Amino acid sequence: MSERNPTRSALLEMQDEQRAMHEGHVFLDEKCLLLAGEMLRQLGEHAVLQQRLRQAHETAVLALRAAIGRHGLEGVQCQAAAPQDAARGRTETGMLMGVRLLQAEWIPDTAPAPEGVAPSPEVREARRAFVDLMAAAAPLAAVSGNLERLSEEYRRSVRRARALQDVLLPELGRDIADIQTRIEELEQQDAIAMRRGALGAAR
Repeated sequence: MSERNPTRSALLEMQDEQRAMHEGHVFLDEKCLLLAGEMLRQLGEHAVLQQRLRQAHETAVLALRAAIGRHGLEGVQCQAAAPQDAARGRTETGMLMGVRLLQAEWIPDTAPAPEGVAPSPEVREARRAFVDLMAAAAPLAAVSGNLERLSEEYRRSVRRARALQDVLLPELGRDIADIQTRIEELEQQDAIAMRRGALGAAR
């Protein structure tokens, strides 16, 4: 039973609240659909980028194995790494229903690598392969973060939609019905009292 006074103004206020809750529920339903669609798109992109990273990793492992076969482990450790001074990550930010979505790219340093001890094609290939591996990892990391944020917001929105549908709207509906019943009873009592007063005055 509602604790509000059974008045027409209280009833109108509750009906306005009910309409607002219903609109909120519709919005949350639409939001969940949009988030789910974006998650599917990002999952597809994640699969492509993951395959690209896996291929880059395999290439890097094979190149490192060839360099070690040519120079030995200590010989490879003496080689100069790819320059990193001008390497940088670049990101672009977008928004979907309040969720931040990133696109990331790793831009390697284009300066020529210093030649180490007894440089060879195997060392150069290993160096290039590991630069490519870093470049493949950056966009995958961004998409993985997008999926985490989208999933969290989706779960939060689903919980809110269910709370509105299963708890708040039914509870408010019962309160409105209770208020309407009490108002009708009061109006009937007033009408009876008025009729009795009219009959008493006629006598």
